[in-house]
Amino acid sequence: MRDAPGVWDHSVVTVREDAHDEAPSAAREAAVGAVALVVAGVVASGWLLGFRLGNAHNGLLALSFTAVGLYVVRMRPGHREGLLFVVVGVVHAVMFFGRQYGSHADPLPGATWIGWFGVWPLPLAVALAGGTLMAFPDGRLLSRRWSVAVGGMLAFGFGLSLLSALWPVSYAHTGVIAPYPLDVPGAADAQSVWDGARVSFVAFQVLWTAAIVVRIRRARGDELRQMRWLVYAVVVDLALLVGGLIVVGSPAPGLLALPLVPIAAGVAILKHRLYDIDPVINKTIVIGAMALIITAGYVAVVLGVGALVPAGRGVLWLVTTAVVAVVAEPVRRRAQRVADRIVYGHRTTAYEALAQLTAGIDGAPEELLTGVARTVANAVGAREVVVWVGTDNRLVPAAAWPTAVDDEARSLAELFRAQWHVRPLAHHGSVLGALALRKAAGESLTIGEDRLLSDLVAQTALVIAQQRQAEQLQAAARRIVTAEDAARRRIERDLHDGAQQRLVTLGLELGVLAERAAADPALAARVHEVRTQLLDATSELRELARGVHPAVLTEQGLAVALETLADRSPVPVKLSVLLDDRLPREIETTTYFLVSEALTNAARHANACVVSVCVTNVDAGVRVEVADDGCGGAIRAGGGGLQGVTDRLAALGAPLELDSPVGGGTRITTVLPCA
Repeated sequence: MRDAPGVWDHSVVTVREDAHDEAPSAAREAAVGAVALVVAGVVASGWLLGFRLGNAHNGLLALSFTAVGLYVVRMRPGHREGLLFVVVGVVHAVMFFGRQYGSHADPLPGATWIGWFGVWPLPLAVALAGGTLMAFPDGRLLSRRWSVAVGGMLAFGFGLSLLSALWPVSYAHTGVIAPYPLDVPGAADAQSVWDGARVSFVAFQVLWTAAIVVRIRRARGDELRQMRWLVYAVVVDLALLVGGLIVVGSPAPGLLALPLVPIAAGVAILKHRLYDIDPVINKTIVIGAMALIITAGYVAVVLGVGALVPAGRGVLWLVTTAVVAVVAEPVRRRAQRVADRIVYGHRTTAYEALAQLTAGIDGAPEELLTGVARTVANAVGAREVVVWVGTDNRLVPAAAWPTAVDDEARSLAELFRAQWHVRPLAHHGSVLGALALRKAAGESLTIGEDRLLSDLVAQTALVIAQQRQAEQLQAAARRIVTAEDAARRRIERDLHDGAQQRLVTLGLELGVLAERAAADPALAARVHEVRTQLLDATSELRELARGVHPAVLTEQGLAVALETLADRSPVPVKLSVLLDDRLPREIETTTYFLVSEALTNAARHANACVVSVCVTNVDAGVRVEVADDGCGGAIRAGGGGLQGVTDRLAALGAPLELDSPVGGGTRITTVLPCA
């Protein structure tokens, strides 16, 4: 369901996913039981008529598809794929019983028509099974184009089934000995059409294979795990089919193994979170590769060497066994590496893991531990890695791979859970955190992986220790900046409330004396001169106090303080201040002195005609940019104003970007972190 373009409503799916937690209704239980009894009775009756290898797979498919489909429908009512499985199982049950009945050596009542029902549905059954696989795992096709393709496949299969129903075009390959019940003219032409159309079965297989490949490429998360189950079963069955044709000259092993497909599909639909397919695939590849190589070795020694060297068969078998025993373990290790590469992808070597961890030290702190988790996972083939930080009594998850975790704080002892490998992160005897990882079910850490993990844990502990030291240094620098600003404000307040006020009072008293000394022009002129000098000193003291810390910044905020700076600047200033609210005191003060230093440099050194100042809120904090059109060439000289601003910004965790090409103006940019 769609509520809006690009937004999917998953409420219906959620209800169905959780429906298996409720007690099944009586009507549903009765329906499931009735279908199960009917199919089981039909298949059991067919088995009682005798065992026929060429028809056994139909009985097995009937039981497996029906059982899996009914179980899925029972646990998740209305599940489309489960219903499709039931339909496929019922069709195969009918075909199985019909062929068993029509192939019985002693004529049975109605064998002609019952045997006929076991033959003609085959093309439709093949098309229906292909469509069911194409709709896996939820019973929905990929798109309307695929719906058209499946519709065409079903229509073509129905046409072939109708052809088989009217003429005995496929009786020769079924083993049915009961006579064909119809006598419709044109049997020869129908047989020609059937022989030419049988290639459609191959086309059906290509079509549903392509659909599965496309779905796997698009699948993510749980759906991808479900598709792996299906593909694993199909590949194993194809391997048995090909192996049967090569070894015994019969497809019987592959046909008898076909029930693996619906069984694996059922596990994928209902239990894919409980049973991980990757270890199964991994071990299958290893065992298959070992069997293939050992078999090839026996064939090569016994047949090849035996043809060249005259020796008894017993001697050759003994030599072959010895050779296989010697090379078995190296071959197994190589096969295991290949299987790991296929299933889990590239696993980082010890050197690569340590190099990646070292390279990530210069990264952002929030990305560093995530890189640690990813490196550990790639190095030891872990399915999940969590990096915890804190003390041994309280640890919180700081990073994880492949997805973030939202877990509560735990103690170190609580991290030791089933299937989890936990390593404390300690530095100089103090626990700084822990690294916990979980491998696939049934897998454990090898000796080499355990050794590599120990090295990575030691490096990770060192990284966390350095990160904490850096955080402590930055916190100390921020406290120093805050204390410096507080001292500036006290000095400004003392100057304003103390010396400045006394000087103003003296200026007023001198003004009164000047009026009283009007009778003596020389004395009056002298008093006026002293008063003028006193007023100039007061003005200079006011400017000094403003340079220490502007009172307007504390009283009216950054925007007004920057407007005051712009008004006093000898260079025209284009000012833009877009702030949502008052900023923290140290952020406002740092921004003010940054802009003040930039305006001073533009006036004294850059010969600029105009300066633009922009202060605005961004996601990361407050962005400050000051640009002029002067001569450029500004540098951070030791002891200079820009270097002082750079140091102040660094204490707050904000880098200063300086772009000042000669003749191209100067642009200063920074982003101050602000909660």
